[in-house]
Amino acid sequence: MKLPAGKVIVTASLNGAMVTKDMNPNVPEQPEEIGQAALDCYNAGASIVHIHARDEKGKPTGTREKFEEILAAVRGKCSEIIIQFSTGGGANLTIEERVRCLDAKPESASLNMGTLMRQTGEFAGTPFSNLTKDIEAWATKMRELDIKPEMECYSQSMYRDVNNLIKKELIKPPYYVNIVLGMMYQGAVDATPESLNSMIEFLPEGCYFNCCATSAAQLPITTMAMIRGGAIRVGLEDNIYYSRGVLAKSNAQLVERSVRIARELNIEPTTPDEARQILGIVKR
Repeated sequence: MKLPAGKVIVTASLNGAMVTKDMNPNVPEQPEEIGQAALDCYNAGASIVHIHARDEKGKPTGTREKFEEILAAVRGKCSEIIIQFSTGGGANLTIEERVRCLDAKPESASLNMGTLMRQTGEFAGTPFSNLTKDIEAWATKMRELDIKPEMECYSQSMYRDVNNLIKKELIKPPYYVNIVLGMMYQGAVDATPESLNSMIEFLPEGCYFNCCATSAAQLPITTMAMIRGGAIRVGLEDNIYYSRGVLAKSNAQLVERSVRIARELNIEPTTPDEARQILGIVKR
């Protein structure tokens, strides 16, 4: 489904699990940094912030206490923005650790819709496991806690599990799919216009779509997505550069650019409350 005409929901992916300060010193890792980044992105036009938790050394962590600390830091800076935690976690986390963020009760959380194989780095050859039984269990918990699942799909094959959740009524409409393009996993599809068009064409019925793309593809692919009536995700998790060889100064800088382009196209970013209304997110 397309968003209401002339509107785009902008998500800022603040940090991720793999991007470090060694790669870009502007990546927010600790709660106070994350809170300030969320406020800056809200002021730039974002309605949602997508957040991974890091420990004091900058490594991915899945403790409920850390997510609660982050939630409090964001709410202390910006009471309006929608907080979305990641259940993708990091390669060093167990499946159980990855979903502890749900106990902090964010308004939304990512839900990965299939298993992929890591091919690079320290954890090359280990699976990013998301079995159907686990997806069903996490979706059920999200429904019980009124947490909106953002279903992350890295290829069309993952739509099978989206349709499974819809058929079993484990998620509530309207449904929200994030089309993730360009990840360096075996089983993921490239960040190309053809890939995006194909993913949109076969999108399960009743689903709004968001789109994110990695590295240099972030700007052209997300621009194309909002022209196609989708929401977009930009930020340092997916791309640490503003232009070739030039590191982004902040997440807000990337949000500002996409919002500027949207407005040139007569597309206005939603407010967080408008995004809640469109996506059926329960405000906390």
